[in-house]
Amino acid sequence: QVQLMESGGGSVQAGGSLRLSCAASGAMYSRACMGWFRQAPGKERQAVAGIDSGNDSTYYADSLKGRFTISLDNAKSTMYLQMNNLEPEDTAVYYCATASCGARGFFLGSFVRRPWAGTSWGQGTQVTVSP
Repeated sequence: QVQLMESGGGSVQAGGSLRLSCAASGAMYSRACMGWFRQAPGKERQAVAGIDSGNDSTYYADSLKGRFTISLDNAKSTMYLQMNNLEPEDTAVYYCATASCGARGFFLGSFVRRPWAGTSWGQGTQVTVSP
């Protein structure tokens, strides 16, 4: 099982930027679906961005496209989410997640829609954006 730890959250004024990090440890997948999700109190969990380590394909929520960038440093076993031009509605707890990818029809598109059993989750990091 993979253990994940998020960091880099905090408070920022609208229009500011933050970079979240997700460090992975333990057994690694030969190919992984990885992604960032967020959840605000009373709201549904939302997929923010995802990446397939096998082909570097990415996913972004339509409303966030152009503002957020996901990246993966395989050598450091760390995933990043660069968040620019933040808005108050971006306020949420952000979670990173990873799962084995590329087998039995499990690919990035399915992962971001509904992470499957066996997905590893971090504890979350709070992002607060002030008006």
